[in-house]
Amino acid sequence: LRHDPLVRRATADWQNRLHPMAEFSTTVLPPPQLWQAIAGRLNLMAIDVRKRKLSFWRGLRDDLGFWRGLGLTSSTLAAILIAVLATRVPAPVAPVTSYVAMLADDKSQPAAVITGDARRHRLMVRLVRPQAIGADKSLELWAVPTAGNPRSLGLIASSGRVELPLPADVTPQTVSLLAISLEPKGGSPNPNSPSGPVVLKGAFVGL
Repeated sequence: LRHDPLVRRATADWQNRLHPMAEFSTTVLPPPQLWQAIAGRLNLMAIDVRKRKLSFWRGLRDDLGFWRGLGLTSSTLAAILIAVLATRVPAPVAPVTSYVAMLADDKSQPAAVITGDARRHRLMVRLVRPQAIGADKSLELWAVPTAGNPRSLGLIASSGRVELPLPADVTPQTVSLLAISLEPKGGSPNPNSPSGPVVLKGAFVGL
């Protein structure tokens, strides 16, 4: 990052694309020995390496924005990998993954992967961690736009996979966040907002 303008531009571009995730993520500071392990594996050797390494790693270690950006990029790449595996179904015309969202709980643990096929106007919701809910409750998926009220995309099962319609105007340009709320049986009585708590949420990004 310090010496390569191309890397700086690429990093800044990804941070801008993934910025909505940062609003809902918690700060996690990796242990100091992590950078030592990375430096050892990359054979980072230079003149006066001890002095330069100390100041460089200390600066990066204290840069919470860098760690948050790195963590978000890793999470998104993991989500993309899971999404590709989840949508590989034996059909005559395989779905095309145009959008993806990885939804996590309040502990930042991934629980659902949602992929969107813009060509077929379909959303595939796959819970990688089943949610325990009562028989009198339902899970409802919401699109949270950059402006205006949330929009219900339909009810989802508490385990397994479900396919929902994808409205043409629900894209990463108009919707920054997808969320799942816990609602009374049949869904929220308020069409413009969840009535129950939001249990999962994640940024909606294009591929």
